[in-house]
Amino acid sequence: MKTQVEFRSNKFPPYENEEEEINPGLWGRRLAEYLVAKLLEKGIDIEEFAIEDWGCYIPVKNERFRLAVCCGHQYGDDDQFLCFTDPSTPVVKKLFRKINATNELQRITNTLDEILNSDPDIREVSWEEPN
Repeated sequence: MKTQVEFRSNKFPPYENEEEEINPGLWGRRLAEYLVAKLLEKGIDIEEFAIEDWGCYIPVKNERFRLAVCCGHQYGDDDQFLCFTDPSTPVVKKLFRKINATNELQRITNTLDEILNSDPDIREVSWEEPN
């Protein structure tokens, strides 16, 4: 299942000193703020996002298992970004059982795809399966 998307945009430059908050060459706060607003518009309930050392973690309200959109700038060109879901695969192990996360992941990835492809300031949207 394709749960990782790379794209390019000049729409999400780092805030001043943001790279000190995350790691040198990495940022994502503007992208996370954008995605939170757009996901809420599309009816996906979001919790407050967190800054991690690799980018931003956006929790999605979900009772069956932990679900999130992760995003940030990638090493390389300043306009290169990555988003991926957590979990990244459609089977979630919780205690002694397996949960099929396909429906939830499809809803998130379809919504992300719609958001990214409908914005003229975002280009080269490319979905992949996680490594």
